[in-house]
Amino acid sequence: MLSRPAIIAVGRTKFGEHYEKEPEKLIEEAWLKSSEEARIERKDLEACYLSDYFLPITNKLGLEEGFLSELTELHVPMEVTRSFGSALLNGCNAIQAGRYSVVLVGGLEKMTDRWDKIRDDLMLLEDPWSYYAGCTPEANHELMLRAYIKKYGITGKDLEKLNLALAHISVKNHLHATKNEYAQYQRKITVEHVLKARKNARKPLGLYDFAPISDGATALILTNEEVARKFTDEPVYILGSSSATDYLTFSARESMTSFLVTEIAIKNALKMAGISLLDIQVAELYDQSTVMEMISLEDLGFCKRGKAWMSIYESCQDYKGYYRINGRKLSVNMNGGLKADGNPLGATGGAQIFEIFKQLRCEAGERQVENDEKVKYGCVLELEGFGTKGYVYILGRDLE
Repeated sequence: MLSRPAIIAVGRTKFGEHYEKEPEKLIEEAWLKSSEEARIERKDLEACYLSDYFLPITNKLGLEEGFLSELTELHVPMEVTRSFGSALLNGCNAIQAGRYSVVLVGGLEKMTDRWDKIRDDLMLLEDPWSYYAGCTPEANHELMLRAYIKKYGITGKDLEKLNLALAHISVKNHLHATKNEYAQYQRKITVEHVLKARKNARKPLGLYDFAPISDGATALILTNEEVARKFTDEPVYILGSSSATDYLTFSARESMTSFLVTEIAIKNALKMAGISLLDIQVAELYDQSTVMEMISLEDLGFCKRGKAWMSIYESCQDYKGYYRINGRKLSVNMNGGLKADGNPLGATGGAQIFEIFKQLRCEAGERQVENDEKVKYGCVLELEGFGTKGYVYILGRDLE
């Protein structure tokens, strides 16, 4: 890579229900935290990339670039995408092309402002086939779980362990979120809570298996490698980045037990980074449901097909802050994941990057991953819709 994109600072708000805050107040808070950390001013920004899914619907806010221009009092190039992963990819491309040297990447969502209607919008986002069939946003997750169980012939005691493994994912993520000041839910739950919610719903997945609807904002300052050294001695580099796209209709895809976009994106990102999957010590996975965290472990290549639930189940019997997979430690969703940290769609990917940034710089406080050696590489997976688009980022540090 001729010029590695470097993150010099990150900022975010607490995720949750922010009825009292206007959208511009949220993104301003995230931007100010990142700018203060980097000691950078608005006039230093050469371009901005912002992400959101629903602001024109939830807040009647069109041409989001315009309100970002008002906020920063700048007239530099600004573009809006759906996901933070997409906004960041645009920023990386611009940095690598030499077009800009200092870029702001931000994400924002105010989903609770239209809570009664947002679920309808989420169904259209995931799969119109499901929407017109009268499905809920959770339907495809349950379909994937049923297809997984059938494909791999999981029955009897193994099926019981799989269901417990999924419950452990939720318990684990809530536990991590208790150490995250920005998380939407900072309370512990038990396996019994998860199982009871499933029983009450009379479904294989219940309330505690899904990420919430959230408000929030995230931001980061992206520069090239040369400029980064002028602002900080500890830049975090984006060593590999990739995206892929699949059919919108879940039932029309080649596989109903995996996400092809993840497989493609991780392969290309690793190739760009020039490292092995085994080098990655910490990962932020897109757990819109407990099923998606399990499936992502397989799609990324950490676990064999049909076996991830075994590693999860065995690791969580005596949970020590990481999954033990094939004799190695992998720390997953240390911020609480979407499940407990929150899921304001346009800002979610920024929270994932925020966490890996902090882990690599040993600034994660109580959440800091403890390995036999310093954390050098981290991985982020963000998905749009139900696996229609996927973004993988591999972040790393220069360690002595």
